Amino acid sequence: MRYLTILVSLMCMALSVSAAKADRRVAFVVGNGAYKNVAQLPNPPIDAKAMAATLRNVGFEVIEGSNLSRDQMTEKLLDFGRKAQGSDVAVFYYAGHGIAVGGTNYLLPVDADIKSEMDVKLGAAINIDLTLDQTMGDAKVKLVFLDACRDNPFAAKIKSNSATRSVNVQTGLAEMKSGEGTLIAFATGPGQTALDGQEGNNSPFTRALIDNITKPGVEIQQAMTSVRAQVNEETHKGQLPWGHTNLIGAVYLNPSQQGQQVANAAPTATGAAPAAASGNTDAANVELEYWRSVKESNKPEELNAYLSAYPNGQFKALALARIAAIKTGPSTTTRTLNAGVDPATFTDEATQLTEDQIGLDKGSRRDVQHRLTGLGFDTKLTGVFTDETRSVIKRWQAARSYPVSGYLNKLQHKALLSEIVATAAPTANSGSSGQQPPRRAPSNTASAPAPVQRSGSGDAAGAAFIGGVMGGVVGGMLRR
Repeated sequence: MRYLTILVSLMCMALSVSAAKADRRVAFVVGNGAYKNVAQLPNPPIDAKAMAATLRNVGFEVIEGSNLSRDQMTEKLLDFGRKAQGSDVAVFYYAGHGIAVGGTNYLLPVDADIKSEMDVKLGAAINIDLTLDQTMGDAKVKLVFLDACRDNPFAAKIKSNSATRSVNVQTGLAEMKSGEGTLIAFATGPGQTALDGQEGNNSPFTRALIDNITKPGVEIQQAMTSVRAQVNEETHKGQLPWGHTNLIGAVYLNPSQQGQQVANAAPTATGAAPAAASGNTDAANVELEYWRSVKESNKPEELNAYLSAYPNGQFKALALARIAAIKTGPSTTTRTLNAGVDPATFTDEATQLTEDQIGLDKGSRRDVQHRLTGLGFDTKLTGVFTDETRSVIKRWQAARSYPVSGYLNKLQHKALLSEIVATAAPTANSGSSGQQPPRRAPSNTASAPAPVQRSGSGDAAGAAFIGGVMGGVVGGMLRR
């Protein structure tokens, strides 16, 4: 009887998987950034590539394109429309420039050259409402994601060429209402503009979509709630995604039985699995992922949440030690290193957005890497902030008792520039003492404070060396 039960269960699972695979899923994914007549956007093609890969991983046939002209976009849309007919789920994703004229939204091909309202309405731009109706009209479920709420690059031209009458040209995109079985999501609210993010990375909105919409067993409307929260937090409440939903049933982009298996495999003391561990099926891995998500937090409540979920967890001692360190404040050594630093540096958390606001070019990033290395936090001098550099920044932040995020803000960047870095190795031309006077790496930031001067070259080099060693030691102690 036991074997019969197992056999029946396996057959049911096989039928469920076959049914999921039988669903026809089609997606249109385009990112336009290499514009010919207005400012270029570096990230939309990167966003589109990442979104296409995400959707393919959950069974979508993806019609994908980057930096498309008007004719190329039309060709892709025709292909999408044919394949989306009668589909179970159709997704429309666009990143790039978009404009709103007279309450109607339009997408911009890279060859768009718009000088008037007439240019917009007679074909230089692509009417979103008409496009969605023609390509996705008879799909059972329609999901629309528009990461196109940037400043209207043609607004001034359109207004100047319509001086004889009033033309409503909006900032961002206009509000749209969804029809039956449709979810429409914008990167930000109607009439507002969204952030493109740091060059070479995903925008905050697309990054949140990728992180949430294909989580196993997570319903799409629940996922979009998480998307809004993530973007709002990452941008320090500077951007809040907006949408309109008229779905008539639950929609899962990742088969729900997988999510159910995860939930059953990983109960915690509070009765719910931590969100960060939803993809794991082993209880030990679940706890490990939860700990990783809070171990560098400067908020006692987040560490206490881990202790509540795992009162006898394997990282209990580390969590208690971290909480104690937060309450007692930075050590004497750290306070000495941070003397004269703006107090807000210890509380203002850095994000991708705050780092973007500094405006670091490649040379400035290389300078940051040089300084970190000189302080004992070795990293490669590439001028690009890779995952390795982010990890090093976290170590430096932890050693200085700044909020740990792996990103910089203006205060932290200023504090880093104020630190004395270790000197280069002595050369034959360094003088009879065999030492060079302390120097600071070149910086493009005009507001950087001048280096502290010492009475003698030997003392200065020794102080710089000791500062670098102490930074590395403190960083190592906090990592443990």
